Amino acid sequence: MDIENLFQPELSPDGSNRRVQEDKTRSFWADYLLDCEENDSAVTLEEVMMFATGVPCNPPAGMEPQPLLQFLPGSKLPLANTCANTLKLPLLDHYDTFKAKMNFGIQNSPGFGRT
Repeated sequence: MDIENLFQPELSPDGSNRRVQEDKTRSFWADYLLDCEENDSAVTLEEVMMFATGVPCNPPAGMEPQPLLQFLPGSKLPLANTCANTLKLPLLDHYDTFKAKMNFGIQNSPGFGRT
C-alpha cells in the first residue's frame, strides 16, 4: 500500500519558513509510514488509512475526493476529515515526538471500527 503517494500535500510556497516545517513533517510522515509497514509502530497502515479516510485500504476504483495531506501549526495531534479524505499532520520538531503523537491520536480516535 503506497499511502505516501496517495495523499497529495498542500504546501506553502517554496522558500517560506512554513514550507521548511512542512517538508520536515513530510519526511517524518514517510518515516512513520515505513515504521507502520515494518511493524515498528503501535499503529498499522490499515489503521492510518481508517483514521484518515474511513476505509482500511485504497479501493480498486480509487478514492474520491483525492486524499489530501495538510499541516497543522500549533497542534500536537493529527486530525482527519474522513468525508473529505483529509489528514492534517502536526508540525513538530522531532520524529520521536511526531511518532508518539500520531500513534496516540490514531489509537484514541473514536469511530470506524474502533471499540
